Amino acid sequence: MKNETSSELKFATKTSPEVEPALLELLKDGIKDIYWAENHLVKMLPKMIEAASSKVLKQTITTHLEETKGHVTRLEQVFELLGEEPLAKKCDAMEGLTLGGQEIVESTEPGTATRDVGIILASQKVEHYEIATYGGLAQLAATLGLEDVKNILGKTLNEEKTADELLTGVAENDINYQAANEA
Repeated sequence: MKNETSSELKFATKTSPEVEPALLELLKDGIKDIYWAENHLVKMLPKMIEAASSKVLKQTITTHLEETKGHVTRLEQVFELLGEEPLAKKCDAMEGLTLGGQEIVESTEPGTATRDVGIILASQKVEHYEIATYGGLAQLAATLGLEDVKNILGKTLNEEKTADELLTGVAENDINYQAANEA
């Protein structure tokens, strides 16, 4: 469906002609929002890596940073499929979540497992926001009959779920216990 106009997209949808333009605009708006969020994370994740002390946590976030760069590229593919130029719309939710992460770093002692636990908590809040966003957008794309868009968003959704699971594993397998024993 590459480079099709909105009117051409209408015929591929499962919705009524009156509803489709509004749903398509909602999808495009959501893509712009998560595009800003992913670009913001590309800038913020290195700060979390630097603040973490656990080598496993640093590696987990570093790996996800590389995935996040790929998420930006995928979103640019989605814009192309929708016949739109990549355009970011400030995501207040992601800005708030990352500010919360910065506050955790600033309020905890460097080099402690407690800080690492806080970084994991903040990171999982981000992951859960992304999971909700990508899940909703993928479903909306499916409703509109935009299978290529749905598949791209679904691939990123799966990576976000995996990142969340990896963070849980890091916390459960070591860091939470270390933090519980800190003075």
